Amino acid sequence: MPQKILIVDDEQSICDLVALYLTNEDFQVYPFYTGQEALACIDSTPLDLAILDVMLPDVDGFQLCRHIRERHNYPIIMLTAKGEEVDQITGLTLGADDYITKPFRPLELVARVKAQLRRFTKYNTATQEREDHVLTVRGLVLNQDTHECTLDERSLSLTPTEFSILWVLCANLGRVVSSEELFQTVWGEKYFENSNNTVMVHIRHLREKLKDSADHPRYIKTVWGVGYKVEA
Repeated sequence: MPQKILIVDDEQSICDLVALYLTNEDFQVYPFYTGQEALACIDSTPLDLAILDVMLPDVDGFQLCRHIRERHNYPIIMLTAKGEEVDQITGLTLGADDYITKPFRPLELVARVKAQLRRFTKYNTATQEREDHVLTVRGLVLNQDTHECTLDERSLSLTPTEFSILWVLCANLGRVVSSEELFQTVWGEKYFENSNNTVMVHIRHLREKLKDSADHPRYIKTVWGVGYKVEA
């Protein structure tokens, strides 16, 4: 069964072009030019990934992202204007997993889509639990097979990217993981200067869900100028 992808962009030429490329990769595509039409699809169709333009004439991409995260944890890729770093940070804060700036190459977006779906499928496929797929750190439990995370027996709702970051840090317990290593491991892409902002926003979001403090962390500690670590 083909994976289902939502595309929302009011620039019809971009939306249709992306839809064409994804259809050629055997995805089932749901293209829309308005946020209102997309909302109806989100609420009625089981999707595997969403591509959301920030600037829409009615319901903007941020509202759509928030609406999805209230109900689903499948990956979200935001389309942002070139140089609009505030849009990228806002989208990541609301729960987006990745962003790509306009103008972009359709093949690059297709590659991002495949990378996000691989990660999501990997962490959400229920298989027989293995001991090395469960990490426990002072009341924090991560199950890589079921993509479940609990803190003091309380379930935490993490996006696939957030889960991946926390897994990498806990799997390297006591060792500092650089922002570059974290980005390349989780996103599977080359690290650039603005990639650090992406990592920082996700770390901040994780801390909020863990009810952790950057100044007095129980779990994620910032090692300034180096990276992050979870201490044993």
